[in-house]
Amino acid sequence: MLTRTLMLVISLAASLPSPAQAEPQRDSSTRLVLLGTAGGPSAKRARAQPASAVIVGDDIYIVDAGDGVVRQLTLAGFSVADVRAVFITHHHSDHVADYGTLLLRSWMTGRTDPIETFGPAPIERMTRDYLDFMRWDLKLRVGAEGRQPLDDMIDAHDIDADGAIYVDENVKVTAFSVNHGAAAPAFGFRFDTADKSIVFSGDTTPEESVIAAAKGADILVHEVINVAAVDAMVERVSPGNNDLRRHIVGNHTSTDEVGKVATAAGVHMLVLTHFGGTGDPEFDRPEVWEAAVRTNWAGNLIVGEDLMIIE
Repeated sequence: MLTRTLMLVISLAASLPSPAQAEPQRDSSTRLVLLGTAGGPSAKRARAQPASAVIVGDDIYIVDAGDGVVRQLTLAGFSVADVRAVFITHHHSDHVADYGTLLLRSWMTGRTDPIETFGPAPIERMTRDYLDFMRWDLKLRVGAEGRQPLDDMIDAHDIDADGAIYVDENVKVTAFSVNHGAAAPAFGFRFDTADKSIVFSGDTTPEESVIAAAKGADILVHEVINVAAVDAMVERVSPGNNDLRRHIVGNHTSTDEVGKVATAAGVHMLVLTHFGGTGDPEFDRPEVWEAAVRTNWAGNLIVGEDLMIIE
């Protein structure tokens, strides 16, 4: 269990050795890797689209697969060939843009064992559609390179109810429903391993379901928006667009609210991600986010950045 002394290690890609220098350190403990921490579908200079990884030993479990997830995982020092399962919170494009690419690159990088994927309907159909989209290349590589068919490796599952959805020798994953407006159904996930409990809120308003799932957890990875930053962003990209503002503010969790959720859940650490309103240097600074969240959260806090490794 994590303690108030913050028994953790945080590192960024700049401090990692290149693949030519050394292999990334491997152990049996549970690590959380923030691959992409931006909120929203637009391109951001400093942050990639939403994706995280729970890593137990050599096995990688991906939560959401935004644009660039494979590149981010590689930059963090891990191999996409070690991805064992993928969990999608909902189907907004910033969370699934590279879902198919993740599966394809894992196969092309050498994985031959099955990959299970989970997400709201229609994840099963989306998976089949992607494989059909890539059929020309898949067929060529099976014939010319002697690979096993990718179709035979992927086992996709529509999540249709709350509860345990995946169990193996490393981890138990439980899904719980959250409120993300029109993007329904949407889910959060709780990962329980031998040494950690990690909860992902997914995109959501402040929800009792998140609090219940995160009770006593070691880490709560929660989305967050800065309302003032959202207002500035709307004024910059679409002045007077109240529908855009209402959609963002009404379907996410503000800096004031996220601390209340973490406090009610009694988590040991709050990790902020999926920052809404980023892109403006005035707002996207760690001290700005921390000061806003501290009004309702006195515990351990990490303002997430891409390629952070937390253990």
